[in-house]
Amino acid sequence: MAKTRPATTARPAANPAAPARHPELRPGQSVELLKELHILTRDGQLNQDSRRKLKQVYHLYQFIEPLLAEVLAERGDLSLADHGAGKSYLGFILYDLFLKAKDVGTVFGIETRRELVEHSRALAARLDFARMRFLDLSVEESTRSDALPARIDVVTALHACNTATDDAIQFALAKEARFVVLVPCCQAEVASVLKKNKNASFGLTPLSEIWRHPIHTREFGSQLTNALRCLQLEAHGYQLTVTELVGWEHSMKNELIVARRTGQPRRNALERIEQILDQLNLNELRSRFAC
Repeated sequence: MAKTRPATTARPAANPAAPARHPELRPGQSVELLKELHILTRDGQLNQDSRRKLKQVYHLYQFIEPLLAEVLAERGDLSLADHGAGKSYLGFILYDLFLKAKDVGTVFGIETRRELVEHSRALAARLDFARMRFLDLSVEESTRSDALPARIDVVTALHACNTATDDAIQFALAKEARFVVLVPCCQAEVASVLKKNKNASFGLTPLSEIWRHPIHTREFGSQLTNALRCLQLEAHGYQLTVTELVGWEHSMKNELIVARRTGQPRRNALERIEQILDQLNLNELRSRFAC
């Protein structure tokens, strides 16, 4: 006589259209946004590469979140401008993680490429991120545009290439920003001037040996650019923290500058800028850094 198998309770079939909520994601995070930013795969999953990207996002966020919380606690509101925003990667992440669940706070993405501005506007509408604004403006236009508040609380520039970081600094100074957060990228301008004036510099200072070889010109120019930017911010009453942005292993541009406005300028900062530009034969950059 054949044995009968005990009855089993049928399990409900999994819905392949609804990916499991990953424990790595923070509660309430927009899966659609993470897919758009290629942090999640198209089917809403995490692979090795996307896990690394997610870790990088959270690492950067942990530097900025306390600044946003401080402003919000003091003012009851918050304005953030992401300058040279590109696809507004950083602005979307900050809105999603910090502002989405709140009733106040506005993120402005400032970018000169109209097609990227239009793309960001469409994505914000699709995600119902109602307090995000995207503006097709140059740095000069952004400092006087009626579409932006007279003062901005936080200015960010993530991997804004070459002089775009300097544009963000000029904007922050004009808007008297409380905090400035910079991850500089591709600092080519100073290196190009060092290279152009290299022969003349050999007769002026033995320090020219520091940038005699092309690879040293590039590396020294990059470091010098950020040092001048720090002095410029200090000359305008900012206190700085400069650190390594650990976690962005895929990028050699790994420096994070966080500036807090105190209203107390460093007394010799402008003098130091003048001396550096003079001694390194970079006087043609005076209008960019010594202002």
